[in-house]
Amino acid sequence: MPRTAANRPAMLAQSAFDLFAERGFGKVAIDDIAAHVGVTKGSFYSHFRSKHELILAACSYYYRSYQQRIHEEIAPLTNPAERLRRVVETSVRTCIVDKRNRMFTAEIFALSLKDEQVRNGWAQFYDSVREMYVGLVMSAQAAGYTDIANPRGAVDMMLAAIEGVKLRAGFEPHIADEDEQQAIVDGLLSIVLLKSSNSTRPEKATS
Repeated sequence: MPRTAANRPAMLAQSAFDLFAERGFGKVAIDDIAAHVGVTKGSFYSHFRSKHELILAACSYYYRSYQQRIHEEIAPLTNPAERLRRVVETSVRTCIVDKRNRMFTAEIFALSLKDEQVRNGWAQFYDSVREMYVGLVMSAQAAGYTDIANPRGAVDMMLAAIEGVKLRAGFEPHIADEDEQQAIVDGLLSIVLLKSSNSTRPEKATS
């Protein structure tokens, strides 16, 4: 990204995310972020009034990056079951392998307990992720890959399980092994009653 005044807010937000994901919100100062980008503290304040504003911008950067990654992953796929599996695989890989992701989201959760703006931002992001999953499950249902009766309820359970996996990864690092990841993906997909997606032709759901 070219270092121009117009894109400096985006650069500062990305830099803040990088540092927050490594150290946490409390251990990163405005001076650190400005130095990471290569601007003065005065230049920082011409774009953000406070560290809190920058935290919100870093959260927005994280939310956009996640959504972009998901769209890139499923763009080449047309089979509904394959699209759902790819999104779950990407989510598990992100939650387990990416320690920076775990650090940043843990910081969001902690801060959201006392910060309404952070809490509302996460809620909006979470709702968008939920709706994406519901859409994927309903597409798989329409194609005959699943006979789930309540797609939204199943998605809520699956997302809760993903958050649990994220917590486990902090004290059970062995689940980052490739075989373990695949077992977790299969378990999560079983929550939405996804049938085998190895074949390109859907099986008809039975009543």
